[in-house]
Amino acid sequence: MMHSVPALRDKSLFKSLAYINGEWVAAESGETFEVHDPSSGALIGTMPDMSAVDVETAMNAASKALKSFRKTTGRERAKILRKWYQLIIDNTEDLATLITWENGKPRADAKNEVIYAANFFEWFSEEAPRIYGDTIPSSLPGNRVFTVKEPIGVAGLITPWNFPAAMITRKVGPALAAGCSVVIKSPGETPFTAAALVELGARAGIPKGVVNIVTALKNTADVGQAIMSSDIVRKVSFTGSTGVGKLLMRQSADTLKKLSFELGGNAPFIVFNDADLDTAVAGAITSKFRSSGQTCVCANRIYVQRAIYDDFCDRFVHKVKAFKIGSGFDASSTHGPLIHSRALAKVESHVRDAEAHGAKVLIGGRKLPELGANFFAPTVLRDMKGDMVLAKDETFGPVAGLFPFETEAEVVALANNAEVGLAGYFFSKDIERCFRVAEAMEVGMIGVNTGLISDAASPFGGVKWSGFGREGSKYGIEEYLSIKTVTLGGMDQALQSP
Repeated sequence: MMHSVPALRDKSLFKSLAYINGEWVAAESGETFEVHDPSSGALIGTMPDMSAVDVETAMNAASKALKSFRKTTGRERAKILRKWYQLIIDNTEDLATLITWENGKPRADAKNEVIYAANFFEWFSEEAPRIYGDTIPSSLPGNRVFTVKEPIGVAGLITPWNFPAAMITRKVGPALAAGCSVVIKSPGETPFTAAALVELGARAGIPKGVVNIVTALKNTADVGQAIMSSDIVRKVSFTGSTGVGKLLMRQSADTLKKLSFELGGNAPFIVFNDADLDTAVAGAITSKFRSSGQTCVCANRIYVQRAIYDDFCDRFVHKVKAFKIGSGFDASSTHGPLIHSRALAKVESHVRDAEAHGAKVLIGGRKLPELGANFFAPTVLRDMKGDMVLAKDETFGPVAGLFPFETEAEVVALANNAEVGLAGYFFSKDIERCFRVAEAMEVGMIGVNTGLISDAASPFGGVKWSGFGREGSKYGIEEYLSIKTVTLGGMDQALQSP
């Protein structure tokens, strides 16, 4: 699908280089990779395909900058983050253009992401001056014990393509607030948004070497290994698949660095008989189809109690029929393309498997080549069963599988029958059930009567194979801090007299 891409108001935000030690640089090898518009397939531009050599340069720059940056006050760091926040808000239009161009999501969604991304800098600008230690009553009368929290060191941040701006700020914000310097590995699919954010950070006064960004596509594995195996990097935050998370964890073992991983999901979405059906349908639509289903917390398995199953199916399909699929730059589009051909192939395989095992396609179920190579029709499947691939594997696309169930105990067991546990949702008017089911679900985050759970103020993260650690909220900054205990002895002497 060919479309017209709006010109950037500030053309200097379009960067085709990486950023190391305060300079925009190419890869030492001179290698580059191409970035294509997922809607049209047209070339957007090229970026340096960096290697372990470039990563080493970036890590050394971050290590050198850390020596002075860690000594800044929380209030000083807060002012920088607040200025960076404001620059993002001031450049919302251009950042949204870049997101839609390289990610494909509709422009309205892209603008919402920019605001969401900026909110992490605002939030952590307020957390930076409030890094408190404790005074601890000692077991010995002559000792006084207190703790201080210190920046953990250089942080490696590896981010995905599905939220090109927000996944950067959700990691950089707490790292800088804590006093850490960072090396960011931006996603090969969406590097231009990340580069624009870093340019705004430089304008906000980020000191040289404190924020570095390396880019790679073909060399992604080598870059990841260089970060994970380095003794310079003392903390890594990664958002991506469970398989890659396990690999990175193994690579980090020799250096015993601190890790926080936000990995794959397979979110259950449960609708009980006593739910407000219109609210539940609206919540399911939002949760399932936001960003064309390419979010780690989107509903993957939609369980609807038998008595309302047919009614829910009808109402849900009615809403999906109103979708307008097309270029993210078309103001009438509600949903855009998938990110690339591999994502499309996975989505189609899930649909075909479900059909082969008895599911019925109520709407969609096919590619949309007339729109472009990466478009797939929003799809609703009914009569889903637990032996289908979609029930076990995260689809990461615009396919809603509707599973009937009979009892509360049955559906909670189905929901928990997954190796992962990132997010879950359920709809009910019964307050006792709300507590009962929320306590029983094995996930890190739960939406009760809502399909939206992401908020800078709310801790984000999962359990089981969905990873560990939390981002956002008051807990997010703790991932970048270490606790030092100080014990003073000889403090029980009597008052001195002349």
